[in-house]
Amino acid sequence: MESEAPVEVDPHAPLTTQMLPIGEGHTLYVETVGNADGIPALFLHGGPGSGCQPSHRRLFDPDRFHAVLFDQRGAGRSTPHGERAANSTDRLIADIELIRATLGVERWLVVGGSWGATLALAYAQAYPDRVTAVVLRAAFLGTRPELDRAFSTAMSHFYPRLHADFLDLLTPSERNQPLEAYWRRILDPDPEIHRPAAFAWYQAERILSQIAPPAEALDLSQLPAPGARFPASPFMEAHYFSNDCFLEPDQLLANAPKLAGIPGRIVQSRYDLLCPPATSHALVNAWPGATVQIVGAAGHGQSEPGVEAAIGAALADLHPVVIDGQ
Repeated sequence: MESEAPVEVDPHAPLTTQMLPIGEGHTLYVETVGNADGIPALFLHGGPGSGCQPSHRRLFDPDRFHAVLFDQRGAGRSTPHGERAANSTDRLIADIELIRATLGVERWLVVGGSWGATLALAYAQAYPDRVTAVVLRAAFLGTRPELDRAFSTAMSHFYPRLHADFLDLLTPSERNQPLEAYWRRILDPDPEIHRPAAFAWYQAERILSQIAPPAEALDLSQLPAPGARFPASPFMEAHYFSNDCFLEPDQLLANAPKLAGIPGRIVQSRYDLLCPPATSHALVNAWPGATVQIVGAAGHGQSEPGVEAAIGAALADLHPVVIDGQ
């Protein structure tokens, strides 16, 4: 008889999954991956509102790490989907602490990219005693100047046709403050108003996040049909960005010295138009013990060339440090 081929087991498949009620009408999707006896690590996804993906699990060596991933309020598999009520940065920080206590984790390494980096910094500054080390990709400090630079200056300089399309969706008076106009439209309850604005924002952000995007202009002909499920991220981003990410002005940079004693590694793409290298360098200058690793020919996203490998190298570099710090 022919022997059956062995079944391949995905080493990054979830060890556990749960829906964790956190109050205020929200329930979070939480999963763990890797080695149950490994180094505790937490992954924070971007957006806000994008949710965790299988590619995020693969950042962690399954033999070394016991990684926790969760979809933030209103994102991914957490419920209610897209819910913005009772959704703010301080609540997300409290959610992280609840997850840590629920899973019985004493201290963990925290990993996050873009908005996930914002949340990682806010959490580490609030609970430094719970953090062994931090790995960031594309540092974003949650400030209005960063958003103006990305969606006005960078877009107009590098993608002038995209910028023209972006403004064409607005009235002449709205173009004086285009970001406020977009956020107002996206958060409008009328689908005829919010759907095209949310889709234009989503497309523009995707183009800016890639070093070689497939398009350089908006294509509203691809707008999903009425009633189709829409990505939560443009709505959640409008909610957070119109509220200054629920942070005080320059809060994360001003409080960076609180991270002294916590090793930090920042993976920064050279050609990131959304979160440029200057931000990461400013953060490192204020954070004793942090370093920046530049990835050359890459843009914003985790899937850009060389970015995932650089994150893996940062995690490997910190491996002996976090073992000593446990």
